[in-house]
Amino acid sequence: MELLANAFFPEGPALARLRFSERVEGLEPRGPVDLEAPWALPGFVDLHVHGGGGREVMEGEEGIRALLAFHLRHGTTALLATTVTAPLEDLLRVLEAARRVMARPGPGEARLLGVHLEGPFISPRRLGAQPPFARPPTLEELEALLASQAVRAVTLAPELPGMDWAIPLLRERGVRVQIGHTEAGYEETLKALERGASGFTHLFNAMPPLHHRAPGVVGAALERGRWAEVIPDGLHVHPSLLRLAHRLIPGLYAVTDAVAAAGMPDGVYPLGAHRVEKRGEGVWLGEGLAGSTLTMDRALERLLEFGFSLEEAVALTGLRPAAYLGLEHGLEPGLPADLVLWQGGLVEVYLGGRKVVG
Repeated sequence: MELLANAFFPEGPALARLRFSERVEGLEPRGPVDLEAPWALPGFVDLHVHGGGGREVMEGEEGIRALLAFHLRHGTTALLATTVTAPLEDLLRVLEAARRVMARPGPGEARLLGVHLEGPFISPRRLGAQPPFARPPTLEELEALLASQAVRAVTLAPELPGMDWAIPLLRERGVRVQIGHTEAGYEETLKALERGASGFTHLFNAMPPLHHRAPGVVGAALERGRWAEVIPDGLHVHPSLLRLAHRLIPGLYAVTDAVAAAGMPDGVYPLGAHRVEKRGEGVWLGEGLAGSTLTMDRALERLLEFGFSLEEAVALTGLRPAAYLGLEHGLEPGLPADLVLWQGGLVEVYLGGRKVVG
């Protein structure tokens, strides 16, 4: 990897030396960047992805492997396979499939870091495009889900019964607890953070909007949030709010929330128990957005279009999501050589020092 960096960075510019800490310090704009020159960037890390290329996580092992291959072709070198709200037996089946994939990674597949359970412990009033299986946690169900050792993140609604014990339990087991698909108020959100919640799922979406007399989840995130994910496709969140959140939340990071329709022609595709329709760049359940068609290479392009510097876009699409999970990732010697070459767009992808795309 050092040879690659030297080949593309004979003078050793900042991006060749990027390494992240918990706070990802020093990633301030450094003037205009020549995007027509080749740049080596850390591989993209996506912590919220349901599918792509016509396949989805809820299919099981074959679906997971297919989406890993699809997103690797778009520069994502590591990801969390993300479920939708479903009956327990379906979630256990997916977790077992993910465990098999993690134990036997296949060629041409992005690294599977584990599973992000988006639900089922979410508000039935803020389902968004989630299937209607929302429910409060029980100790028996939570222990069954955690037994797979594959769960890395859980999205939940802190106003549900049982969160006084469920959030601390998840934190003790090393799981990142994210607030999302929720009707929680400001005080309920603060209590969840005190109990061990660490992040916010697709900030601004599937939660009450910010109000000057009822700040709610969004207000708490902007005031107190350390980490939050956001979908930078231009449909889910206005660019001005992306920029505002970036100024206020030190660990803001990008996710795709991609579904099976990503990379596919317009038409109808699965999303768990639902069928959703891809129309243009959006995916819809009725008139509501239902995940996205975003890929991480496109996310980086959109961030640049929205006025973010290349350094900032690199942090949002790779360094910060990795740091959120406590993973070493970057272009420092000694770290896994997961990187992309970028020249006004994705050119090549390297996984563990081996070229896999380009």
